Amino acid sequence: MSIERTIGVALLAAGSITAQAQDSQQQQAIPPVHTSVVVLGNVTPVSEGESARTVVALDTQEHPEAYGSVEDYLRTDASIDIQERAPAGVLSDISVRGATFEQTLVLLNGLRMTNVETSHFNLDLPVPLAATGSMNVLHGAGSTVYGSDAIGGVVDVMTWQPEADTLRLDAGVGSYNENHQLFLASLVKRRWSEVLAGDRNFSTGFIADRDYRTEDLSSETRLKSALGATDLLLATDDRKFGAAQFFGDYNSRERTKGWFTGATQQFDEHTLAAFGYRRHTDIFLLEKDQPDGYKNQHIDNSFQGALRDSREIFKNTTLQTGLEETTEQINSTNLGQHGRNRGAGYGEVEWRVPGRGSLSAGLREEVFSGGRVVSSPMAAGTLWLPHSLRLKGSASYGFRLPTYLDLYYSDPTTLGNANLKPESAWSYELGLNWFPVPRLETTLTGFYSNQTNTIDYTRASSAQPWQASNLPGLAFKGLEGSLGWQASRGGVVKLSWTLLTGAQKALGGLQSEYVLNYPVNNGRTEYRWRSKQGILFDTRLGVVERYHHAPYAVWDASIAREAGRVHPYLRMTNLANTGYQEIDNVQMQGRSFVGGVELVLSRAKR
Repeated sequence: MSIERTIGVALLAAGSITAQAQDSQQQQAIPPVHTSVVVLGNVTPVSEGESARTVVALDTQEHPEAYGSVEDYLRTDASIDIQERAPAGVLSDISVRGATFEQTLVLLNGLRMTNVETSHFNLDLPVPLAATGSMNVLHGAGSTVYGSDAIGGVVDVMTWQPEADTLRLDAGVGSYNENHQLFLASLVKRRWSEVLAGDRNFSTGFIADRDYRTEDLSSETRLKSALGATDLLLATDDRKFGAAQFFGDYNSRERTKGWFTGATQQFDEHTLAAFGYRRHTDIFLLEKDQPDGYKNQHIDNSFQGALRDSREIFKNTTLQTGLEETTEQINSTNLGQHGRNRGAGYGEVEWRVPGRGSLSAGLREEVFSGGRVVSSPMAAGTLWLPHSLRLKGSASYGFRLPTYLDLYYSDPTTLGNANLKPESAWSYELGLNWFPVPRLETTLTGFYSNQTNTIDYTRASSAQPWQASNLPGLAFKGLEGSLGWQASRGGVVKLSWTLLTGAQKALGGLQSEYVLNYPVNNGRTEYRWRSKQGILFDTRLGVVERYHHAPYAVWDASIAREAGRVHPYLRMTNLANTGYQEIDNVQMQGRSFVGGVELVLSRAKR
């Protein structure tokens, strides 16, 4: 089906739905189950309950002592698959709805965190967890607004905006000689504010050659002037770790370092200019005891600029437009020296009928160096039904350029492919939200992703090296459901489950390194209770069944005191001491405990 015909069918269907909604005599109010404001997949900020796309909002400031990393928060969404090689965010891959880790776009304050070398480093976020404020996760393709890499989903990490002078000091110790330190200081004045944060995590490792040390440091300045609101973020991170078994049967070592600058200028309520620069270095030693042996060093730089505008063009009708430019470069001992540029323009219009529903459509045109042009359309709609039911549906397009590792990497076990084609996918979803009472929300969504030229590493047998190649006919279909209930006495229950199937039909007997590692079943439960005295108890259970693997369960729990200035806490991970692997042949850490104390001093803004 052509792009024009696809958009036309979606618009006609959504228009019919909206017309039926207008005939309804019952005005639907948005239930107050979630007050989180999200922007992913929508022209204007809306609550989770209003979004036409499936978006999950995670508040990283609500209970900071209960979670130790970005990955801990993301795991609470059953449609997200985190594949860690070590704790503490050392090296983690992320996928949404079965897509590979290279098909999920990660943003920091709306700016791309992609790495032109390899998407293994997309979660190398240089901002300490304490300096983040929220994470919004879009399920499904999002290239209309966000461009390349947004095939499976988009994760946007937003930094924390202070409202008072604050000082946070945190120190803890735990299993496997783990220790960490954290500081955060904020200063708030009438026309400007500053947040300075840093953290350090260290462990000797739960097995030999799996030690790590991570450090993050960030500074964010916000000010208001006659020009408008200005935001300047400077951040850096340094990760040293033993990489035993990470990429083969070797006791490897690796060190990555990153530098990030992000600047935004809000000129008025409509127009925003943004600029980002990211530099990332990666030094990989195949065998740590042979420093003069096989070694790779990669340095990549990326520049991005954007001009975005959002305004109401008619009553209840909003138009968002944008222009973007991205430049990526790499200098590598293995991959060589390369660079590429791309520019894009996009537009998305949304018509909302309060209490009845919405209809939106958009198109992005992206031009790459060399003359290639990619069009990325989308259409989505919502309809409020009687009995607090809301119907939503969408069709969207996503694409991804190969990384330079996909194209040019070469060693005895892995070969790139300079002839790789870009990959793309059409994603469709149809879902239903039910809000029977204000404190209860349930969702059920069916989705389908039809991919073209999916990039994976395959081989006919273990005697051959992995070869980067394009796969034909790859498709995912699935079902995701969730329930959120907020009890009247401080308890919160969250349940989510995602079923996936279909990818295994595309390989024709070849072995796959990444595509066939998806979870066919992923279930998540969380219970959180907070007493009137400020004692928090949080317990989370995840049950995962990967394709052609036995299911396993991982149970985590946290206890903390949140009242007052002194916050002692205890975080317990993998309490059942489950032996499991999120990536084949990479053993994960067993039962562990981390205890510590956080000191919080805060003074209200005058």
